[in-house]
Amino acid sequence: MIEFKGLAGPSLTLDRSSVLDIGACIVDGVDLAPGRAIPDDGDPRIDHSLEGFLFTCGPDHIRHPEPIGEGRGTYPLHGSFSSHPAEILSFETVEGNAEARAVVSVRLADGGSARLERLWRIDGETGEVQLSDRVTNSGEAPFPAMLMYHMNVGARHFDDGVRLSGAMLEGGGLLWAFGADPGGVFCVPAVEEGEPWAEVRLGPIRAIGGKTLRVRFRTDTLPFLQIWRNQQAPANVLGIEPVSHRWEPRGVLAKRGELELLAPGEARDYALSFAFV
Repeated sequence: MIEFKGLAGPSLTLDRSSVLDIGACIVDGVDLAPGRAIPDDGDPRIDHSLEGFLFTCGPDHIRHPEPIGEGRGTYPLHGSFSSHPAEILSFETVEGNAEARAVVSVRLADGGSARLERLWRIDGETGEVQLSDRVTNSGEAPFPAMLMYHMNVGARHFDDGVRLSGAMLEGGGLLWAFGADPGGVFCVPAVEEGEPWAEVRLGPIRAIGGKTLRVRFRTDTLPFLQIWRNQQAPANVLGIEPVSHRWEPRGVLAKRGELELLAPGEARDYALSFAFV
């Protein structure tokens, strides 16, 4: 892990051993990452990533494992990204703004390959954390590009006043402990707000001085928002997850023509940002 922070905003650690995802996210001295308060999915590769504040799922598969087909095995839990090391291209802080650039070579489950170009930035004036990703098919055959950002927050820091809010949510918002205990999940179309970004908020969080987590993401390549929570001990986590595809099996998505192929040499851009306001 390497420390990453600007003049303002959270103090982060970035995991160079796994696509430069976020480990700790410290705000006002409080680490909002869930740590070991996560479900055990039986995959150490993913358990390690789930402990952190943000990990990236894809680029060839998202969510639960499914067969690749033709006796070729199974797509791994949450795709192939996790545990691929990042090559740091630059890492600097200039006038309070922090910036980290990296590239990751990814071996896909079906034998193909992809390249992730990743740029993290923290605005030293506003404290906003910005992520820009480009996924390129560096193999010889097309594959359906799928991506999800898992922003996992330790729910031990929440009280009954913490709410989720956003234009894509029914009624504009709901309490963080939605649904029946010990947890649940839903996935909704993202609502364009501006050019073309969607926004969801979580807060106020008393443990960090009443601040609210504001998450924004591009809706052209991340047209859905998935939210999940799990309070089945020892898990105690809430996830905010901008995602490329609705919550359905690959087969159903394929029949609808929603698994758009990324041709060799073709690239796709994704982006999100978050801030504590």
